[in-house]
Amino acid sequence: MASGRGSTGNVVAAIASFIIPGLGQLAQGRLFAAVFMFLLSGAIWLVSFGTLGWVGHVIAALHAAVYRGD
Repeated sequence: MASGRGSTGNVVAAIASFIIPGLGQLAQGRLFAAVFMFLLSGAIWLVSFGTLGWVGHVIAALHAAVYRGD
């Protein structure tokens, strides 16, 4: 995928991470970040009893959107 902030690849990754946290990071080739975002979002869902789970989705999407690449 293209690298750099605002690139099409990052926009697609951000949308993917908003839907399923970590999917965008996985599409960018960052396995550790993908697993971390998925687990972080799951933890937020569990701790908040489902009321603040959307925060994990937003964090994962922003994290994928601002990735600069190599």
